[in-house]
Amino acid sequence: MLTIKRLVLNQSLLNKSSCNSTIPIISINYNNSNNNNNNNKYNNKYNNKICFFSSSSSSSSSSSSSTLINKTNEILDIEENNNEISSPLFLKETIKEFKLKKEFIEKYSKKKAPFGFGVLGEIVYRRSYSRVKEDNTNEQWFETVERVVNGTYNIQRKWIERHGLEWNQSKAQKSAQEMYNRIFEMKFLPPGRGLYSCGSSTTESKGLFAALNNCAFVSTLDMKKNPSKPFIFLMDASMLGVGVGFDTKGENSFIIKGQLQQQQQQQQQQNDQNNNNIFIVPDSREGWVESVQLLLDSYFLKRNNPIFDYSSIRKKGEPIKGFGGVCCGYEPLKELHDEIRDLLNKCIGKPISSTNIVDLMNLIGKCVVSGNVRQAAEIAFGDPNSQEYIDLKNYEINPHRASFGWCSNNSVFAELGMDYSKVCQSILYNGEPGLAWLDNMKAYSRMVPTELDYKDRRAMGGNPCLEQTLESYELCCLVETFPNNHESLEDYLKTLKYAFLYAKTVTLGSTQWPDTNKVLLRNRRIGCSMSGIAQFIHFNGLHQLKDWCVNGFKLLNELDERYSEWLAIPKSIKKTSIKPSGTVSLLAGATPGMHYPISEYYIRRIRIQKESNLIQPLIDAGYHVEPAFENSTNVVVEIPIHSGKGIRSANSITMWEQLSLASFLQKYWADNQVSCTVSFDPVKEGPQLKHALDYFQYQLKGVSFLPNSSTTTSVYKQMPYEEIDETRYNRIVANLKPVDFQKLNNSPLEPTPDKFCDSSSCTIVSDNSETLNNL
Repeated sequence: MLTIKRLVLNQSLLNKSSCNSTIPIISINYNNSNNNNNNNKYNNKYNNKICFFSSSSSSSSSSSSSTLINKTNEILDIEENNNEISSPLFLKETIKEFKLKKEFIEKYSKKKAPFGFGVLGEIVYRRSYSRVKEDNTNEQWFETVERVVNGTYNIQRKWIERHGLEWNQSKAQKSAQEMYNRIFEMKFLPPGRGLYSCGSSTTESKGLFAALNNCAFVSTLDMKKNPSKPFIFLMDASMLGVGVGFDTKGENSFIIKGQLQQQQQQQQQQNDQNNNNIFIVPDSREGWVESVQLLLDSYFLKRNNPIFDYSSIRKKGEPIKGFGGVCCGYEPLKELHDEIRDLLNKCIGKPISSTNIVDLMNLIGKCVVSGNVRQAAEIAFGDPNSQEYIDLKNYEINPHRASFGWCSNNSVFAELGMDYSKVCQSILYNGEPGLAWLDNMKAYSRMVPTELDYKDRRAMGGNPCLEQTLESYELCCLVETFPNNHESLEDYLKTLKYAFLYAKTVTLGSTQWPDTNKVLLRNRRIGCSMSGIAQFIHFNGLHQLKDWCVNGFKLLNELDERYSEWLAIPKSIKKTSIKPSGTVSLLAGATPGMHYPISEYYIRRIRIQKESNLIQPLIDAGYHVEPAFENSTNVVVEIPIHSGKGIRSANSITMWEQLSLASFLQKYWADNQVSCTVSFDPVKEGPQLKHALDYFQYQLKGVSFLPNSSTTTSVYKQMPYEEIDETRYNRIVANLKPVDFQKLNNSPLEPTPDKFCDSSSCTIVSDNSETLNNL
């Protein structure tokens, strides 16, 4: 008996065979002693052809069958004196690791990284994205880029080889080197999540590709079928660093039943000897999430009250190696359990309300923040006609929400043609709600008549920063380009090729959520974004920006056609957006997204852990460093910034001009959405809000507002931004020396990555002073 185990077919030899098989054989049993007329068969599932294998010709076989048998055996080159079949047709299946050539990397090891905004970009990189290597030292920029690019091309290669497609090693090496150069030179950058996780054990060995995606959305519309499912998805995704949007459409869809009473529990336990209410919470993301699901199900489905044992959870302060930061201990989880019980005990026998939904989501977000060790991002979408929902951030009406209401940005699904008066009153009070026009999100790609295509007819909402239209359980993958870091349109278009390729590659990874995979496999949605738009307009003009947008969008469509054909996957449903950005744009010296800087000159304050090895080099160079007043474990570093000669400040841009720029970008660039937070003077421009929305509801998919004037802006110690003049800037800079981070001490420090889209505009942090350590 001769047996071929799982092998991969040699395509070149298969092409010579009339069998023409192209997929792996699972097994073939070749019996040399069998002389009956039954041929052993191999069913080729690829084209439903049958390959026949026989030890000898049979008189009953037809001439054509004999010919096929002889050809197959000839190609197989069967050696009957062995217990194996030796043949060049079958090659051992191997997935080789992709690596950039050492001699290529060595050239960049000696180059100075072009971090932006003086030392600020480098500090942010070393604090947030420089991982500890196997030799117990932190990465340098050239090594981080190497890890990310290798990780990107490894994802491609594994996909190609597993699906029997064509992989050209030399072409891949050339392409990877070009991608490397454009990331190294800050012409485009993966999102912060990609810089931290791509090519690490998170994706290479654990396969947690959800960690490369920025944000997600989940609808509660069908929660009656599985009431706890939306909450569990949000918690699981948040603990992976994925920001999540959610709606309140599930309100009134089911009755909160409450837990089994003690007598009922005892009776059920007697009926089921294996029933044990004690749940030992595993020291893992999955364990925390399961504990919350058990508790929610006990109320929603009338089950036993679970008793939690927290003894397996690591103590507070121990490092979290996979996603950075340190363990917060079991206390935040226990607090979440207690708060869920307090909330739901008051609602037994009542339909679940929009307040209940948002409260539960916010409490979960508060837990994930874990005492400011981690960040989380949430956005709630509600009914604009629901006063209950509109008042959620009014803590005079809802005092119980004051301790956790900050955990989400709240928006409404605005209706075209609606009366915006009540919404505007609330915006003047606290800046919320934001507005999302779901009709526009479903109907349009870019907001032009020719793109009224209803590609997103299944869309249900958006992500926390509202730059991506999303279906329920869908994730979004972002990538950021910097037009102002390019000399020509030709150079920028070349960058777009590699930025797009990075984002498209991320869509090849699957997640642990089947509902998410269904949408990702179909949509392949990405968001290729621009930052530094204010700088580009200042130096090049709006007309040139339009030219780059139009030509860039056209190229991306062509690239999507080409790469989708190569990877044998669907074209991306949508490809472009404007993200608000944050720390990633700081690396490149770019203003965030479409927003203008606070001033041409300003002081940027950032928080760093006081034990960080970054502190002493900054002190030696003359930078002002002082203890953070709100957190004894942090220090605050002051960095003078010059945004660009003569650039306009955010305070000089009217509400109408900001809305017009968002509309411009939604028309010429973003087929997803433009993340836009419009600052306005509540006294001068507040009365105009309703009229502005009347006009721009037909030109935008979403927008949020921020009251901003000398009468409403609070001033507190160690603010992250402080406007200064040129004289003070020059005086500070004159006393600074170059920072030498190469002399760091030998105590490596795991970075604390910025989650989601790395923007403070959509990251939830507590509204008390302690939250400042996330800045």
